[in-house]
Amino acid sequence: MISFADQVQATLDAVVDAHAERLAPLGPDATLLLDEARTSVRGGKRLRAAFCRAGFTAVAGTSLDGPTEAGVLRAGAALEVLHASALVHDDFMDASDTRRGRPAAHRAFAAHHDAQGWPGSAEQYGGAAAILLGDLLLTWSDELLRTCGLPDAQVADALVVLDHTRSEVVAGQFLDVSVQARGRGSVEEAMRVLRYKSAKYSVERPLHVGAALAGADDAQVSALSDVGLPVGEAFQLRDDLLGVLGDTQRTGKPAGDDLREGKRTVLVALALESLSPADAARLEAGLGTALAPEEVAALQELVRGSGAVEQVERLIDDLTARAFAALDTAPIDAAAREELRALAEAAVRRVV
Repeated sequence: MISFADQVQATLDAVVDAHAERLAPLGPDATLLLDEARTSVRGGKRLRAAFCRAGFTAVAGTSLDGPTEAGVLRAGAALEVLHASALVHDDFMDASDTRRGRPAAHRAFAAHHDAQGWPGSAEQYGGAAAILLGDLLLTWSDELLRTCGLPDAQVADALVVLDHTRSEVVAGQFLDVSVQARGRGSVEEAMRVLRYKSAKYSVERPLHVGAALAGADDAQVSALSDVGLPVGEAFQLRDDLLGVLGDTQRTGKPAGDDLREGKRTVLVALALESLSPADAARLEAGLGTALAPEEVAALQELVRGSGAVEQVERLIDDLTARAFAALDTAPIDAAAREELRALAEAAVRRVV
């Protein structure tokens, strides 16, 4: 039996195929753009699509007929395309070299510019192309949800959620850019960035999209927020641990990449608060610089020695406990409750 992740991938491949056919008259440049779009929607955990389905079954029950299953799958794919758009833009803004073990989109476009021997700046071309690719993916997310095939009234409600989601992601990204530009940030600021840049659109809003498509009432939507927001925050805190301390084989990015990019995560903010002034200054000085492997290792040891890892693990545990307590009393389908519990557990318990 084909896995859920493979079903999502097949849906995404079909979407790119359809757009490639539509844009074929534009010639080889459009082909280049579409090829990179295809790369951008490959891989990943399919977390957002899974939580979208979980939101739907929480309201409608776990037995879905074929057309309904296909519609929910297409809606989940819309959220994966939104995620791909955010990653393309995020990688360009962070000057990241890789994504999921491959060159980041702006690097791939720049490499094509170099390979063709074109005049001008390969870096500028790569950046411009990545912005356009991210924008293209963003439009596809709306189109996918709009045409998912479920009842128009429910789709209209889900589109309102998608509108809110996109605004939150963009505003959250700007908060992140601003914190990094200032070169400082409190734990509270880092938590706000985490919530709006990632946590809400990773779990809470996908649950809301699925629930809206199933005709959820206000009590069900509110209950899914009580579950989804803390799970999303715990998930992103785990992701931040992986970004500083994780294995390259697991993350698809160089070890300590968040340190090189100077990301002011909750983990980093807690470490800076807890370290001695001298060690905090060492960590501060290294953030956002071209660190050699041994320098990354030294900063990782500072983070570990600060106690910040243990603090983040406690936060993850507290958030997870809060989410599961809310899940126990949520007015949702009983079988879907247990599926959502398993999905949430998998999201927050990845190993550093």
